[in-house]
Amino acid sequence: MKKTTSLKQIAANRRNALNSTGPKTANGKAVSRMNAMQHGILARQVVVRGHKIRESSREFKTLCREYHEHLAPVGPMEEMLVNQIVTILWRLRRARTAETGEIALSVDDGCWSRENHDSWSSTFLAAALAVPHSTGLASKLKRSSDGIYYLMHCLNEVRKCVERDGELTEAVLTDFKNELCGDRNGMVHKLDELRAWLATNPEKLEPKALRARHKEKVQNYLKQEIERLDLQRDECKEREAAEERARQLAAVLPSEAVLDKILRYETALGRQLFRAMNQLERLQRRRQGENVPPPVAMEVSARA
Repeated sequence: MKKTTSLKQIAANRRNALNSTGPKTANGKAVSRMNAMQHGILARQVVVRGHKIRESSREFKTLCREYHEHLAPVGPMEEMLVNQIVTILWRLRRARTAETGEIALSVDDGCWSRENHDSWSSTFLAAALAVPHSTGLASKLKRSSDGIYYLMHCLNEVRKCVERDGELTEAVLTDFKNELCGDRNGMVHKLDELRAWLATNPEKLEPKALRARHKEKVQNYLKQEIERLDLQRDECKEREAAEERARQLAAVLPSEAVLDKILRYETALGRQLFRAMNQLERLQRRRQGENVPPPVAMEVSARA
């Protein structure tokens, strides 16, 4: 028949266990002094020391010392379980570091890609140049601050030429139309009207007065249009800045594949940690004299 430990015996065993405050003999103390060496050996096995990534051996040894002091293992089995717990905790910390790195990489890569992608010149405008008459080009350029800057640059070039030539020449107007890929937009229509006004001279002005009046009309229109585009560009920049902040916030979550990988890794480590802590607790309770029943084991298998 199975012998049952009495309550008196359990209490005695617990009192005896409290008297175990550590090694007292020379041999025991020598074994205790080996803990630092054991932590160093374990650190060499667990801590990553590569060329590009170097985890801290000092931090790992500190973690080992803290958990060995807190859990106070006695004997090789308890030592092994505490080392296993420390290793799992270190790997969990590494998983969180990997998640932080993935987030930083996702945010930084997105920012770098957008900052180094000249949306209006390298893609959209290049494609538009291949089309003789790109309808709606000016309207599409106004959707981005870079596109608006390009339109302002084109108008400023016309402005310089008018100041130099004293009028809006046919050649300058043609160059402006070519820069917008033949798009018949409001700016082109207005400059066409101003050029026609010079040719028809509806006010019957003298040639010198006509050129001066024409130059004034063209320069006033260009000045107003450039100022209007400048205000629109400021608004566009604010919108783009808000969109950039939103993209960065959205990139804080890793991709689905990376997140799934990290979660599965953490879940597996969590199970190992729970199992090691449970086994350590059972060993220590048994060492302290408690009657610890055997664990309930359940095997789950898929039905064929």
